[in-house]
Amino acid sequence: MKRAFFLLIAFVMSTAAMAGELNGSAGSAAQVEPRYLIDMPTAGILHNGMIAMNVHFYENSGVLVGLEAGAFNRLTFGLSFGGTNVIGSGAVDWNKLPGVNIRFRILDETDATPAVTVGFDSQGKDAYISQYNRYEYKSPGFFAAASKYFSMLGYLGIHGGVNYSLENGDGNKNVNFYVGADKTVGSDISVVAEYNFGLNDNYPSGYPDALASSGPGFLNAGVRWSVGNGFTVEFDYKNLLDLKKTGSLRTIRIEYVQSM
Repeated sequence: MKRAFFLLIAFVMSTAAMAGELNGSAGSAAQVEPRYLIDMPTAGILHNGMIAMNVHFYENSGVLVGLEAGAFNRLTFGLSFGGTNVIGSGAVDWNKLPGVNIRFRILDETDATPAVTVGFDSQGKDAYISQYNRYEYKSPGFFAAASKYFSMLGYLGIHGGVNYSLENGDGNKNVNFYVGADKTVGSDISVVAEYNFGLNDNYPSGYPDALASSGPGFLNAGVRWSVGNGFTVEFDYKNLLDLKKTGSLRTIRIEYVQSM
């Protein structure tokens, strides 16, 4: 499974060299809709013929690679796979299963109404905790997201959503909510923030550090920069309020998008 997934990534990237270049997903000149805030989904999609590869670097030499494609201007689907201790010595601790995501735009944005997208995303973030059959930050699971953009010294996006994660081996099966925003800063840069209410991920002290928290919710923020030729680089700072006992976390994400 691992070998087949990375061979698929190599094949797609080799064929993408013949595809048309796009601006990235940051700044007022972006040609690609942001599909995530930090960890949680927006109503953004990849339009027909677009392909995207994401590489996410996180703690403990963690690397997560994802591949997505757009079809029919309403449907986006993809796979992801990774693990910790990928860089360095010793055995790699691979995630238990590849992540699967699919989303469908049911309403396009208008002057008066937001875009609305429904979907499923089984890819959690950061380390996988085998004891509880979940990631440190749970996957969205089934979700519905709404996004609305406004002209304000560039663009301001307001996002919100509801989700139900299938990572409930820890006993918490609550429906969850999240909100967020992204703001363009010039033609190539955007700042983004999200607040995940963590209603399905709130545990008192006494649990393992990766689960325990001092209050509900997680505040995450980041900066995206479209560096050209389809590449966007993102720097994120997670758990800014230190509500999760493991403390704040810095991650890097690189996105490459092309139009076939």
